[in-house]
Amino acid sequence: MTQDVKEIFGSPGGSLAAKVRTLAPSMTRSMQRVAEAVAHDPAGCAALTVTGLAELTGTSEATVVRTARLLGYPGYRDLRLALAGLAAQQQSGRAPAITTDIAVDDPIADVVTKLAYEEQQTLADTAAGLDTVQLGAAVTALADARRTDVYGIGASGLVAQDLTQKLLRIGLIAHAHSDPHLAVTNAVQLRSGDVAIAITHSGSTGDVIEPLRVAFEHGATTVAITGRPDSPVTQYADHVLATSTSRESELRPAAMSSRTSQLLVVDCLFVGVAQRTYENAAPALAASYEALAHRHRSAPR
Repeated sequence: MTQDVKEIFGSPGGSLAAKVRTLAPSMTRSMQRVAEAVAHDPAGCAALTVTGLAELTGTSEATVVRTARLLGYPGYRDLRLALAGLAAQQQSGRAPAITTDIAVDDPIADVVTKLAYEEQQTLADTAAGLDTVQLGAAVTALADARRTDVYGIGASGLVAQDLTQKLLRIGLIAHAHSDPHLAVTNAVQLRSGDVAIAITHSGSTGDVIEPLRVAFEHGATTVAITGRPDSPVTQYADHVLATSTSRESELRPAAMSSRTSQLLVVDCLFVGVAQRTYENAAPALAASYEALAHRHRSAPR
Protein backbone atom coordinates (compact mmCIF):
# COMPACT_ATOMS: atom_id res chain seq x y z
CA MET A 1 0.00 0.00 0.00
CA THR A 2 1.39 3.44 -0.85
CA GLN A 3 1.94 6.28 1.60
CA ASP A 4 -0.83 8.27 -0.11
CA VAL A 5 -3.37 5.59 0.73
CA LYS A 6 -2.23 5.46 4.35
CA GLU A 7 -2.50 9.23 4.78
CA ILE A 8 -6.20 9.38 3.88
CA PHE A 9 -7.30 7.24 6.81
CA GLY A 10 -7.62 10.22 9.08
CA SER A 11 -9.39 12.38 6.51
CA PRO A 12 -13.03 13.56 6.86
CA GLY A 13 -14.18 10.91 4.39
CA GLY A 14 -14.00 8.17 7.00
CA SER A 15 -16.39 5.80 5.23
CA LEU A 16 -14.46 5.96 1.99
CA ALA A 17 -11.13 5.79 3.83
CA ALA A 18 -12.28 2.59 5.55
CA LYS A 19 -13.05 0.99 2.21
CA VAL A 20 -9.69 1.97 0.80
CA ARG A 21 -7.90 0.69 3.90
CA THR A 22 -9.63 -2.66 3.65
CA LEU A 23 -9.34 -3.14 -0.08
CA ALA A 24 -6.09 -1.42 -1.09
CA PRO A 25 -3.99 -4.59 -0.64
CA SER A 26 -6.09 -6.34 -3.27
CA MET A 27 -5.91 -3.44 -5.74
CA THR A 28 -3.52 -3.06 -8.63
CA ARG A 29 -1.29 0.01 -8.57
CA SER A 30 -3.49 1.74 -11.15
CA MET A 31 -6.61 1.05 -9.08
CA GLN A 32 -4.84 2.46 -6.01
CA ARG A 33 -4.25 5.70 -7.91
CA VAL A 34 -7.98 5.99 -8.58
CA ALA A 35 -8.77 5.22 -4.91
CA GLU A 36 -6.23 7.81 -3.73
CA ALA A 37 -7.74 10.44 -6.00
CA VAL A 38 -11.35 10.01 -4.90
CA ALA A 39 -10.39 9.83 -1.22
CA HIS A 40 -8.22 12.96 -1.35
CA ASP A 41 -10.60 15.10 -3.41
CA PRO A 42 -14.19 13.81 -3.42
CA ALA A 43 -15.59 17.14 -4.62
CA GLY A 44 -13.18 17.40 -7.52
CA CYS A 45 -13.65 13.79 -8.60
CA ALA A 46 -17.44 14.04 -8.29
CA ALA A 47 -17.32 16.65 -11.03
CA LEU A 48 -15.42 14.36 -13.41
CA THR A 49 -16.78 11.92 -15.95
CA VAL A 50 -15.33 8.42 -15.98
CA THR A 51 -13.08 9.53 -18.82
CA GLY A 52 -11.96 12.60 -16.88
CA LEU A 53 -11.05 10.58 -13.79
CA ALA A 54 -9.17 8.06 -15.93
CA GLU A 55 -7.15 10.89 -17.50
CA LEU A 56 -6.51 12.51 -14.10
CA THR A 57 -5.12 9.28 -12.64
CA GLY A 58 -3.31 8.09 -15.74
CA THR A 59 -5.41 4.95 -15.92
CA SER A 60 -8.26 3.70 -18.12
CA GLU A 61 -12.04 3.93 -17.95
CA ALA A 62 -12.18 0.19 -17.27
CA THR A 63 -9.83 0.65 -14.28
CA VAL A 64 -12.03 3.42 -12.88
CA VAL A 65 -15.14 1.23 -13.17
CA ARG A 66 -13.36 -1.77 -11.60
CA THR A 67 -12.20 0.41 -8.71
CA ALA A 68 -15.72 1.72 -8.14
CA ARG A 69 -17.06 -1.83 -8.02
CA LEU A 70 -14.29 -2.99 -5.70
CA LEU A 71 -15.20 -0.12 -3.36
CA GLY A 72 -18.75 -1.47 -3.22
CA TYR A 73 -20.58 0.58 -5.84
CA PRO A 74 -22.45 -0.96 -8.81
CA GLY A 75 -20.70 1.43 -11.19
CA TYR A 76 -18.94 4.75 -11.54
CA ARG A 77 -22.18 6.71 -11.52
CA ASP A 78 -22.97 5.42 -8.02
CA LEU A 79 -19.47 6.22 -6.78
CA ARG A 80 -19.75 9.71 -8.25
CA LEU A 81 -23.05 10.32 -6.41
CA ALA A 82 -21.48 9.12 -3.15
CA LEU A 83 -18.52 11.46 -3.68
CA ALA A 84 -20.87 14.38 -4.24
CA GLY A 85 -22.68 13.58 -1.00
CA LEU A 86 -19.40 13.29 0.90
CA ALA A 87 -18.21 16.63 -0.50
CA ALA A 88 -21.48 18.31 0.55
CA GLN A 89 -21.11 16.90 4.06
CA GLN A 90 -17.54 18.18 4.37
CA GLN A 91 -18.50 21.64 3.13
CA SER A 92 -21.52 21.93 5.44
CA GLY A 93 -19.58 20.93 8.55
CA ARG A 94 -22.13 18.29 9.54
CA ALA A 95 -21.14 15.70 12.12
CA PRO A 96 -18.89 12.97 10.71
CA ALA A 97 -20.65 9.87 9.46
CA ILE A 98 -20.40 6.49 11.14
CA THR A 99 -22.12 4.95 8.15
CA THR A 100 -23.20 6.67 4.95
CA ASP A 101 -26.46 7.71 6.68
CA ILE A 102 -25.61 7.71 10.39
CA ALA A 103 -23.75 10.57 12.07
CA VAL A 104 -21.86 10.52 15.37
CA ASP A 105 -24.50 12.67 17.07
CA ASP A 106 -27.59 10.78 15.82
CA PRO A 107 -30.06 9.73 18.56
CA ILE A 108 -30.06 5.99 19.23
CA ALA A 109 -33.65 5.70 17.93
CA ASP A 110 -32.48 7.07 14.57
CA VAL A 111 -29.55 4.65 14.59
CA VAL A 112 -31.97 1.73 14.99
CA THR A 113 -34.18 2.95 12.17
CA LYS A 114 -31.31 3.62 9.77
CA LEU A 115 -29.50 0.36 10.49
CA ALA A 116 -32.73 -1.58 10.00
CA TYR A 117 -33.16 0.10 6.64
CA GLU A 118 -29.59 -0.73 5.61
CA GLU A 119 -30.07 -4.36 6.64
CA GLN A 120 -33.24 -4.52 4.54
CA GLN A 121 -31.38 -3.09 1.56
CA THR A 122 -28.56 -5.61 2.01
CA LEU A 123 -31.03 -8.49 2.03
CA ALA A 124 -32.91 -7.13 -0.97
CA ASP A 125 -29.69 -6.65 -2.96
CA THR A 126 -28.51 -10.17 -2.12
CA ALA A 127 -31.84 -11.74 -3.07
CA ALA A 128 -31.94 -9.83 -6.35
CA GLY A 129 -28.42 -10.89 -7.31
CA LEU A 130 -28.54 -14.51 -6.16
CA ASP A 131 -28.27 -17.00 -9.02
CA THR A 132 -31.07 -19.48 -8.31
CA VAL A 133 -29.65 -21.99 -10.78
CA GLN A 134 -26.37 -22.10 -8.86
CA LEU A 135 -28.32 -22.15 -5.59
CA GLY A 136 -30.42 -25.09 -6.74
CA ALA A 137 -27.32 -27.03 -7.81
CA ALA A 138 -25.70 -26.39 -4.42
CA VAL A 139 -28.86 -27.53 -2.63
CA THR A 140 -28.91 -30.76 -4.63
CA ALA A 141 -25.26 -31.45 -3.82
CA LEU A 142 -25.83 -30.81 -0.11
CA ALA A 143 -28.95 -32.95 0.04
CA ASP A 144 -27.09 -35.91 -1.50
CA ALA A 145 -23.74 -35.38 0.27
CA ARG A 146 -22.07 -38.05 2.35
CA ARG A 147 -20.65 -35.22 4.45
CA THR A 148 -20.24 -31.45 4.24
CA ASP A 149 -17.29 -29.33 5.38
CA VAL A 150 -17.68 -25.56 5.73
CA TYR A 151 -14.75 -23.13 5.93
CA GLY A 152 -14.87 -19.59 7.31
CA ILE A 153 -12.67 -17.23 9.32
CA GLY A 154 -13.80 -14.47 11.72
CA ALA A 155 -17.35 -13.29 11.07
CA SER A 156 -17.62 -15.75 8.17
CA GLY A 157 -16.66 -18.48 10.61
CA LEU A 158 -19.76 -17.68 12.66
CA VAL A 159 -21.85 -18.09 9.52
CA ALA A 160 -20.12 -21.40 8.80
CA GLN A 161 -21.08 -22.63 12.28
CA ASP A 162 -24.67 -21.50 11.74
CA LEU A 163 -24.94 -23.53 8.54
CA THR A 164 -23.44 -26.69 10.02
CA GLN A 165 -25.72 -26.54 13.08
CA LYS A 166 -28.74 -26.27 10.81
CA LEU A 167 -27.63 -29.23 8.72
CA LEU A 168 -26.89 -31.33 11.80
CA ARG A 169 -30.38 -30.73 13.15
CA ILE A 170 -31.96 -32.29 10.07
CA GLY A 171 -29.77 -35.37 10.32
CA LEU A 172 -26.93 -34.51 7.91
CA ILE A 173 -23.22 -34.85 8.64
CA ALA A 174 -21.56 -31.43 8.63
CA HIS A 175 -18.45 -29.83 10.13
CA ALA A 176 -17.40 -26.18 10.43
CA HIS A 177 -13.68 -25.41 10.32
CA SER A 178 -12.16 -22.12 11.44
CA ASP A 179 -8.71 -23.57 12.16
CA PRO A 180 -6.87 -23.49 8.80
CA HIS A 181 -4.71 -26.52 9.61
CA LEU A 182 -7.66 -28.70 10.60
CA ALA A 183 -9.57 -27.44 7.57
CA VAL A 184 -6.87 -28.64 5.20
CA THR A 185 -6.29 -31.98 6.93
CA ASN A 186 -10.04 -32.67 6.81
CA ALA A 187 -10.30 -31.52 3.19
CA VAL A 188 -7.79 -34.21 2.24
CA GLN A 189 -10.33 -36.82 3.34
CA LEU A 190 -13.09 -35.52 1.06
CA ARG A 191 -13.95 -37.19 -2.23
CA SER A 192 -16.66 -37.36 -4.86
CA GLY A 193 -20.03 -37.31 -3.12
CA ASP A 194 -18.86 -34.87 -0.44
CA VAL A 195 -19.38 -31.09 -0.37
CA ALA A 196 -17.02 -28.32 0.69
CA ILE A 197 -18.26 -24.75 1.21
CA ALA A 198 -16.04 -21.68 1.53
CA ILE A 199 -17.50 -18.52 3.06
CA THR A 200 -15.44 -15.37 2.47
CA HIS A 201 -16.71 -11.87 1.78
CA SER A 202 -13.50 -10.73 0.06
CA GLY A 203 -12.99 -14.02 -1.78
CA SER A 204 -9.26 -13.73 -1.14
CA THR A 205 -8.86 -15.21 2.36
CA GLY A 206 -6.01 -17.69 1.98
CA ASP A 207 -7.02 -19.78 5.02
CA VAL A 208 -10.39 -20.43 3.32
CA ILE A 209 -9.15 -20.79 -0.24
CA GLU A 210 -6.56 -23.45 0.59
CA PRO A 211 -8.92 -26.09 2.04
CA LEU A 212 -11.43 -25.44 -0.75
CA ARG A 213 -8.67 -26.01 -3.30
CA VAL A 214 -7.70 -29.28 -1.61
CA ALA A 215 -11.34 -30.43 -1.52
CA PHE A 216 -11.76 -29.46 -5.18
CA GLU A 217 -8.67 -31.41 -6.20
CA HIS A 218 -9.90 -34.48 -4.29
CA GLY A 219 -13.17 -34.54 -6.20
CA ALA A 220 -15.60 -32.96 -3.73
CA THR A 221 -18.33 -30.65 -4.99
CA THR A 222 -17.28 -27.15 -3.98
CA VAL A 223 -19.32 -24.02 -3.26
CA ALA A 224 -18.13 -20.45 -2.67
CA ILE A 225 -20.27 -17.88 -0.83
CA THR A 226 -18.60 -14.54 -1.53
CA GLY A 227 -19.25 -10.88 -2.15
CA ARG A 228 -16.80 -10.86 -5.07
CA PRO A 229 -17.73 -13.38 -7.80
CA ASP A 230 -14.47 -12.71 -9.69
CA SER A 231 -12.23 -13.31 -6.67
CA PRO A 232 -9.57 -16.06 -6.27
CA VAL A 233 -11.80 -18.41 -4.26
CA THR A 234 -14.14 -18.92 -7.21
CA GLN A 235 -11.51 -20.67 -9.33
CA TYR A 236 -11.94 -23.70 -7.04
CA ALA A 237 -15.75 -23.48 -6.80
CA ASP A 238 -18.17 -25.58 -8.82
CA HIS A 239 -20.96 -23.25 -7.70
CA VAL A 240 -20.69 -19.55 -6.75
CA LEU A 241 -23.31 -17.84 -4.59
CA ALA A 242 -22.82 -14.07 -4.59
CA THR A 243 -23.69 -11.87 -1.63
CA SER A 244 -24.26 -8.13 -1.55
CA THR A 245 -21.22 -5.86 -1.24
CA SER A 246 -22.91 -3.46 1.13
CA ARG A 247 -21.63 -0.07 2.11
CA GLU A 248 -18.89 -0.09 4.74
CA SER A 249 -17.52 2.45 7.20
CA GLU A 250 -15.22 2.76 10.21
CA LEU A 251 -17.80 1.39 12.68
CA ARG A 252 -19.77 -0.75 10.23
CA PRO A 253 -17.10 -2.81 8.50
CA ALA A 254 -17.52 -5.65 6.05
CA ALA A 255 -17.82 -8.09 8.96
CA MET A 256 -21.26 -6.64 9.76
CA SER A 257 -22.69 -6.01 6.32
CA SER A 258 -21.40 -9.22 4.78
CA ARG A 259 -22.71 -11.39 7.60
CA THR A 260 -26.28 -10.26 6.94
CA SER A 261 -26.16 -11.32 3.30
CA GLN A 262 -24.24 -14.53 4.08
CA LEU A 263 -26.88 -15.59 6.59
CA LEU A 264 -29.59 -15.12 3.98
CA VAL A 265 -27.74 -17.39 1.57
CA VAL A 266 -27.19 -19.95 4.33
CA ASP A 267 -30.89 -19.92 5.20
CA CYS A 268 -31.79 -20.41 1.52
CA LEU A 269 -29.44 -23.40 1.35
CA PHE A 270 -30.85 -24.89 4.54
CA VAL A 271 -34.51 -24.52 3.56
CA GLY A 272 -33.78 -25.91 0.11
CA VAL A 273 -32.05 -28.96 1.59
CA ALA A 274 -34.84 -29.45 4.14
CA GLN A 275 -37.35 -29.47 1.27
CA ARG A 276 -35.35 -32.05 -0.69
CA THR A 277 -34.88 -34.31 2.34
CA TYR A 278 -38.20 -33.64 4.06
CA GLU A 279 -39.04 -37.25 4.92
CA ASN A 280 -35.85 -37.52 6.96
CA ALA A 281 -35.44 -33.86 7.89
CA ALA A 282 -38.84 -33.41 9.57
CA PRO A 283 -38.49 -36.24 12.11
CA ALA A 284 -34.84 -35.34 12.74
CA LEU A 285 -35.78 -31.74 13.48
CA ALA A 286 -38.63 -32.86 15.73
CA ALA A 287 -36.28 -35.18 17.60
CA SER A 288 -33.76 -32.40 18.17
CA TYR A 289 -36.49 -30.12 19.51
CA GLU A 290 -37.69 -32.87 21.86
CA ALA A 291 -34.16 -33.60 23.07
CA LEU A 292 -33.73 -29.96 24.10
CA ALA A 293 -37.29 -29.27 25.29
CA HIS A 294 -36.56 -29.95 28.96
CA ARG A 295 -33.89 -27.23 28.95
CA HIS A 296 -36.50 -24.63 28.06
CA ARG A 297 -39.19 -25.63 30.54
CA SER A 298 -39.58 -23.61 33.72
CA ALA A 299 -37.81 -25.14 36.69
CA PRO A 300 -40.17 -26.52 39.37
CA ARG A 301 -40.62 -24.29 42.41
